[in-house]
Amino acid sequence: MEGGETFLSCAATLEWITPQGSISRKVSYKTASLRLIRNEFREMFMEVSSEKNKAIRLALKGINVFKKFMAEGKASVKFQEAGCTLFISNAPPTNLVAFLRTIFVKMTGDKEANSSTSKQTMRSKLLSGKAQAFEDISPVTVTDMHNAKSKISRATVTTPSPPSKKRKCEDVGKGPAPKKLYSPSPLTTMSSLNAEQQRVLEACLGGRNIFFTGSAGTGKSFLLKRIVTALPPDVTVATASTGVAACHIGGTTLHAFAGIGDGSGSVDILCDRAMKLPLVAQKWRKCKHLIIDEISMVDGLYFEKLEAVARFVRKNDKPFGGIQLILCGDFLQLPPVVDKSKTGKRFCFQSPCWDKCIELCFELKEVHRQKDQEFISILNSIRIGRVTKEISDRLLGTARQKIESDGILATRLCSHTNDSKMINDSKLKDLDGEEKVFSSQDSDNATKLLDMQTIAPSKLVIKVGAQVMLLKNVNVNAGLVNGARGVVVRYDEGFPVVRFKNKKEYTARTERWYVKNSNGTLLCRRQIPLNLAWAFSIHKSQGLTLDCVEMSLSKIFEAGQAYVALSRAQSLDTLRVLDFDSRHVWADTSVLEFYQKFRRRLQQMEIIPLGRPLADKTNKKLKLREILEKQLRRK
Repeated sequence: MEGGETFLSCAATLEWITPQGSISRKVSYKTASLRLIRNEFREMFMEVSSEKNKAIRLALKGINVFKKFMAEGKASVKFQEAGCTLFISNAPPTNLVAFLRTIFVKMTGDKEANSSTSKQTMRSKLLSGKAQAFEDISPVTVTDMHNAKSKISRATVTTPSPPSKKRKCEDVGKGPAPKKLYSPSPLTTMSSLNAEQQRVLEACLGGRNIFFTGSAGTGKSFLLKRIVTALPPDVTVATASTGVAACHIGGTTLHAFAGIGDGSGSVDILCDRAMKLPLVAQKWRKCKHLIIDEISMVDGLYFEKLEAVARFVRKNDKPFGGIQLILCGDFLQLPPVVDKSKTGKRFCFQSPCWDKCIELCFELKEVHRQKDQEFISILNSIRIGRVTKEISDRLLGTARQKIESDGILATRLCSHTNDSKMINDSKLKDLDGEEKVFSSQDSDNATKLLDMQTIAPSKLVIKVGAQVMLLKNVNVNAGLVNGARGVVVRYDEGFPVVRFKNKKEYTARTERWYVKNSNGTLLCRRQIPLNLAWAFSIHKSQGLTLDCVEMSLSKIFEAGQAYVALSRAQSLDTLRVLDFDSRHVWADTSVLEFYQKFRRRLQQMEIIPLGRPLADKTNKKLKLREILEKQLRRK
């Protein structure tokens, strides 16, 4: 995928337009195969075909590519010479980007495509005596990329590309080559997956019901975004147990998708409730891939009811009504918020339907957030509630560290949200100077929902000297990433200029956050990507990497809370623990037991190839399969 794609599966519509602007012919494919091919004269074509329809071939000459909605799996290609436009939809976004990139690179840099043989007259082609033949275009090579880059640099010295705000499409194969076929985006700028992440992605693309976990900083959210963009958007629903987590993956909350509220009431009542809401029932029936992030914060009884509702609405007795489940989370981090007076299934894995639904389990082990092996070892011990005297002494030793620099103070992580708000308000009030207010621009009537589901505030009040945190990845190479700490030093054209801990300065202009509401409509918040950062709550810090953080762990009230707080830090050198008591660090015993069984199951599943259907569930059957495989190998 990294080098480009020459094949794409999607929905497609072809329209031929007359010179007068009316449609003379239209062909629609619910499921189409798009293939890049060459003819006997080395000319490039795009072939559009399906099982029922005859293949249509369109020459890749003088095309316009409209790519504004690539992140939603949509694009259009206008074949000017043929007077035809191809509308692409429901394409896996990463595959779509790679497919369009291949077209761009091949048309821009391929010597054969631009050679004299590809520009023969119709007469010379007919007299050549060559039999008509088509073959697949080879994947993009390093040479192709080099040729394309060299042609772009020559073409753009005297002919700059039009401003990006005005440019709606790119002309390919006609006139000077454009700088890019697509704009930089999370789809195209993400680094490659490691081996363990790639294995999870392959299982997802293979249609398996999976659960993957890992300690903080192992790239779970990063991988989940890749999975979301590798599946067809129209039948994939990305959800999370919390609004902030849902925003991170561009999805919606699980509760908003399910349409059963907080799950109170009997299964029969919830099934009737879902059926009476046409949009909810339609979403359930249309869904083929359901992604749930932060599954660790979904309580077991709600998960059980959700599974029953899925079977009822979809009229399908398979687990979750036949929907592919992709679950992600760490049960050793923050647990579900439930009424402590009630006993029973607090965690999803305690529900009987968990084992029926989940076929494959994976654990990500490579830590990306921290590089210090001593700190990683400490975090791994605290994650399972194991605290030695050496660990206590090492963490308490950080209380004397000076981690501030250039006027940037450490962010205090608080166990309670109200404490962090009180600290921020008080510190801002103490600063001299005039307050500047930045109000968000939200989709109509969506401010309340966006407040719950985005980390960006609807109202940001700052002053020069305010301690702030960046809320988006702006420039990863420059260290301007989600969680980077800085201080407001001045204003430029009304926008705050922030100096970060790495001494880089950045003018914070408006950014966008997208979430989906219950009916699938995309909602948007436009706001300065900053928030006050004298203090932050542990709960809202999930997913952040902080480069200057301090904490008091004396008010910890939940299992996993101390681990979540400590694991936000990049290293021991950028961390200050003001007080630490090993009695405030513990892991839920039922979770520890689950992970013991989980790892045993991982060892057993290593004998089962990913491509084989997983029908066997018990240890006895797994051992029997292992014996049979050994016998086959001997033969």
